[in-house]
Amino acid sequence: MQSRDNDPYNRTQAPSTASERDKTIETLGGVIESSPPREGFLTGSFVWMFVGVLLSAIATVFVMSNETLLETVTDYYLLLALGGLGLAFGIMFLAPRISPIVALGMFFAYALMMGLVIGVIVYGFTYDPTAPGNISASGVSGVVSAFLGAAGIFGGAALYGFVTKRDLTSLGGILFMGLIGLIVVMFVQLFFFPGNSLMNLGIGIVGVVIFTGLTAWDVQKLKNGAMPNINKDSATVMGALMLYLDFINLFLFMLRIFGSNR
Repeated sequence: MQSRDNDPYNRTQAPSTASERDKTIETLGGVIESSPPREGFLTGSFVWMFVGVLLSAIATVFVMSNETLLETVTDYYLLLALGGLGLAFGIMFLAPRISPIVALGMFFAYALMMGLVIGVIVYGFTYDPTAPGNISASGVSGVVSAFLGAAGIFGGAALYGFVTKRDLTSLGGILFMGLIGLIVVMFVQLFFFPGNSLMNLGIGIVGVVIFTGLTAWDVQKLKNGAMPNINKDSATVMGALMLYLDFINLFLFMLRIFGSNR
């Protein structure tokens, strides 16, 4: 008598690997549904995120070392910042509908645009007309400290999001609402208290707390493959954008903390 395990017509036998279980759902009638595999969301997202950060760093250095480009970017700073924001939202809304290659190209364009904007911010942070080359040594030290601090916080939050068994979904919703409130406060400061160092410090601390939590939340979502209605390649680009935004905002808010006394 032939065993059930060796029966070629036994359609109730469980898939042999996790990959097969993710790819198909089987019944007595055969395969009734296919779903995209979830493997690779997190790894691929981190790879493209690091490439994006590298592109931004190159653009930042190029802006700071080229006076003509620095003046041009400064003149169009607001337009570039708003354009970058629009491009980020464009990637989020269009990623499920466009080719992953196009989405990745848009992400790289966004990273370069952000690098130009960050170049102006960092230059303003390090500029000192009395220092050699108009670059303050303490300013450069502050930028390096902010970057290393952001990298350390990002790494710790990402590790927590990866290993924790706690569901961070509810925490993510609270952090998102806090982010909206923080943006409102930042606009109030911009128009009414532009030189208030204490307010600047407070915004920096709250911003770091919010994006630390968002980093852990995003990593957990990517680890769990929680990207519905989107294929694996496009989900990887979306994940890279999410992680990139987390890291860059951590860096910018760390700059606020280090620059609160300037």
